[in-house]
Amino acid sequence: MQTFDLAIIDIVVMITYIIAIIGFGLWVSRKNDSEEDYFLAGRSLTWPVIGFSLFASNVSSSTLIGLAGDAYTTGIAVYNYEWFAVIVLVFFIIFFLPFYLKTKIYTLPEFLELRFDHRSRYYMSGVTVVGNILLETAGALYAGALVVVLIFPNVPMWQITTVLALLAGAYTIAGGLKAVVYTDSIQAVLLLLGSTLIAWFAYQKVGSWDAVLAVTTPSELSLIQPLDDPALPWLGLVVGLPLLGIYFWCSNQFMVQRTLAAKNLDEGRWGSLFAGLLKLPIIFIMVFPGIFARVLYPNLEKGDMVFPTMIFDLLPDGIRGLILVVLIAAIMSSLDSTLNSVSTLVTMDWVKKFKPHLSGKKLVLVGRIATGVVMILGAIWAPQIAKFPSLWQYLQGVLAYITPPIVACFILGVFWRRSNGTGAFAGLILGFIMAIVLLVAPVDLHFLYVAPILFGLSCITIVIASLATSPPSPESQKLVWTVSMYHDETRHLRQVRWFKNYRIQSALLLALTALVVSMFI
Repeated sequence: MQTFDLAIIDIVVMITYIIAIIGFGLWVSRKNDSEEDYFLAGRSLTWPVIGFSLFASNVSSSTLIGLAGDAYTTGIAVYNYEWFAVIVLVFFIIFFLPFYLKTKIYTLPEFLELRFDHRSRYYMSGVTVVGNILLETAGALYAGALVVVLIFPNVPMWQITTVLALLAGAYTIAGGLKAVVYTDSIQAVLLLLGSTLIAWFAYQKVGSWDAVLAVTTPSELSLIQPLDDPALPWLGLVVGLPLLGIYFWCSNQFMVQRTLAAKNLDEGRWGSLFAGLLKLPIIFIMVFPGIFARVLYPNLEKGDMVFPTMIFDLLPDGIRGLILVVLIAAIMSSLDSTLNSVSTLVTMDWVKKFKPHLSGKKLVLVGRIATGVVMILGAIWAPQIAKFPSLWQYLQGVLAYITPPIVACFILGVFWRRSNGTGAFAGLILGFIMAIVLLVAPVDLHFLYVAPILFGLSCITIVIASLATSPPSPESQKLVWTVSMYHDETRHLRQVRWFKNYRIQSALLLALTALVVSMFI
């Protein structure tokens, strides 16, 4: 196994950063007197903080390693997961975010209760809590441990995951969402800076684009792959990727919580668009280093070794420590978000529901305890992920099976007035049963094909069960998007200066996205 040695200055940089970021997280969260302060930062967040936090929470250590590694192995098609986020975020701010902020919800399952009934809320909250522990929390810990174990190969993985959990949990338990988003903002800047430095040093050593073309085929530099491609066939890009994207960006507490804390709708929209903008340069600073590595290190045993190899081979002392800080930032920004989101779900969907008279201070205490419990459970489960074929297979495969019924509820809930609580719950249950059937069936389906099958079955079930039972209440139907809402907003936007008009901003961002994507088709 290749060894990676650190200079003293690198270790100093890393320790200094860890102490500074924990101290900063504790400092910005000195006052958390109510549940709104703790779980939603007092609903005071502005667009730069929201955008940076969304980006940092999304870009984990597995992203930094996985994007470069996948590009090294198969080509740049993995970037489809990044640019497609722009389309989903525009969809989110037009149709979903206005309802979320209007209802002043704390959690996404709470919205399902307002639109349908308590059954859907409890189902989604339970699934999300378990999923966030086993997927996001444990996955972030495991991915981080994979990096740390390269530097400290003699330290057992369970010890590494425990230390990582304690580092991220320290300020998350104390400070809640405010600590999470402000530390994420710093860490997002470091992620962008560090990735840019790696890409720059790598390309400088490669020397020319001709050297890159000599080790890649046109297909490997294209985002569109043939139907038989095992990683990302073009049909999966069309029918499967949008569903996973809608879940991740529109109905996942882990990501959406920082937009729920927006100061107002405009700040939430601008922050989401800013996060989409930050996703675009990922192809240049996180994906292409994997292609450059083909020139520099043609005989690597595993693609996942690209990023750590570049850190230790290309960077001078001190700068190497800075990039390792970037990896720490990626680990902590994902961990703090998952810990905070699960504690919010447990506290607001379960404890407050059954103990409605608890004071704000007691709810904050419950949230802190929940964060600690989730931290422990995630650290315990994380080493078990090593038993699966790969981290990517573990994460994407599970998401493809458990999320489509939830997406069906949100889509039909927002766009179809006649959908009701019985229909939504029936769709969730049947989708869950069919997920188990497909999981054990002797059929080898790509996970991007599993998602639309389960989504379609859940939608059909929701429609049939809704039509067979009583219509929803008029109050719940107010949470359904209508064309008249679009016209009312159009009249309002006529009074808004063009550079503050989110529709113009969205159109410009989509045009820029189309330009970037068109370069690699």
